Amino acid sequence: MKTAIITGASTGLGLEFVRQLEEFFPEVDRVWLIARNQSRLEEAASLLKKAEPVIFPLDLCDEAAFDSFAAKLKEEAPEVSLLINNAGCGYLGNIGETEVDLQTRMIDLNTRALTAVTHLTVPYMAKGSRIINLCSIASFCPNPRMTVYSATKAFVAFFSRGLGVELKPKGITVTAVCPGPMATEFLTTGNIAGKSKTFDTLPYCDPVKVAKGSLKAACQGKAVHTPRGFYKFYRGLAKVLPQRLMILFTKT
Repeated sequence: MKTAIITGASTGLGLEFVRQLEEFFPEVDRVWLIARNQSRLEEAASLLKKAEPVIFPLDLCDEAAFDSFAAKLKEEAPEVSLLINNAGCGYLGNIGETEVDLQTRMIDLNTRALTAVTHLTVPYMAKGSRIINLCSIASFCPNPRMTVYSATKAFVAFFSRGLGVELKPKGITVTAVCPGPMATEFLTTGNIAGKSKTFDTLPYCDPVKVAKGSLKAACQGKAVHTPRGFYKFYRGLAKVLPQRLMILFTKT
């Protein structure tokens, strides 16, 4: 049975990936849905039309979650045709002025968990399989007041590029998705809503369109998908302008 795995599947963009997955990957027979909240995962499971949902409530900031995940993989030995590393978090606030566990949680979830889940899953992937890593426009340039978040997303961008080259001989592609802000729980959970002029003025991305564009880009084997022309321009600008100049305009 061909299997898809989605982390952060219970809310926001994760729900849209669940909702649209079968349209782009109709060959998938089973979908592992990973997040902390079981009741929300059950709601997400109801969005699947044909594929069998497997609810897997895990806190990916807990090291024990990786042992559980590895054991599940070993037990079932699934043929994983799609891995979507969607789980992530971001918190607004200066270093030294916010709770330390919020800063370290971003590192644990955005980088450590993503790396561990990918590392454990790749041995179960064959030629033609796809990986989608949720990155961000924050990966293009450091963002003061979200310094740790932007650093973690820069990691995801570099990780995705390097991994894509590593896995090319196996016929597995890796797509880094770099959206701008979206009207999801991410903004309220991260203490961002209404407290950042930058977020208030930037054009928002539609989660429905982001999920659709990401799945399409993965099917096409693209290395990077950046929704909206405005952010494609920003990505290009960040490549040519000195970072010391760009960072003046990226404070969140």
